[in-house]
Parts: sequence; structure tokens; C-alpha cells
Amino acid sequence: MDMFPEKISVAVFLAAFMPDSIHEPPYVMDQDVALAKMLLRPTSLFREDLSKKSAFSKQGFGSVKRVYVVCPEDRATPVNFQRWQIETIRVAEVKEIENVDHMPMLSKPQQVCQCLLEIANNYI
Repeated sequence: MDMFPEKISVAVFLAAFMPDSIHEPPYVMDQDVALAKMLLRPTSLFREDLSKKSAFSKQGFGSVKRVYVVCPEDRATPVNFQRWQIETIRVAEVKEIENVDHMPMLSKPQQVCQCLLEIANNYI
């Protein structure tokens, strides 16, 4: 997104961490220590890799419209953390798929497909 923003109509974040163009890449993970404590298995979440990267640019990454799809039953990215990201990082639109966990493409593939089709129709 940062290198070729003109080639991307919209970025969709589904059960995902969402970076921004203001902070260094590991910022989102640094903000919620409670999230790390809630995880059942220890994981780096690519923190070491992200710590070597610089912030995304406003001209590149920051210029791409973003849609966040909330997954209310996601335990890897809890709903309160998803909503914190939405409030902290600007998005063009928020959608929600009811009764889905961290893998909505497996648990509700038809709803995910419908959601992505709606987003594509609105932004392409």
C-alpha cells in the first residue's frame, strides 16, 4: 500500500491489526498490554520484524481508503481492541459480520464473500 497506493482502491482489514501512517509499525501492539496477557499462547506477532521498519507514509499508505470488518467473537484480536483501532486510525467504513471468530473465511465464508462484494462495489 505504501509503495503503490494508486493501484489500490481500498484496503480491507478483517480480523487484523491495522497499522497507520503516524506511528512506527509496532505501535498498535505496544498500546494494548492487556491484549498480550489475554493471548493463550506466547507469540511475537512479528514484533521484531516490525521494529526494523519505519512508519508508513501519509502519501502512500495513508492515502489508501481503509475498511475494517469487525469480527465480534475474535479472541486473537478482541472486539474492544478492534474498536480501539477503528477509533484511533481513520477508516472510510466499518462493517461487521455477526457471530464470527478470528477465521471468518472458514466459519462464515458466504458472509465474508458478501461483505467483500459490497466493499468492492462501493470502492471500485
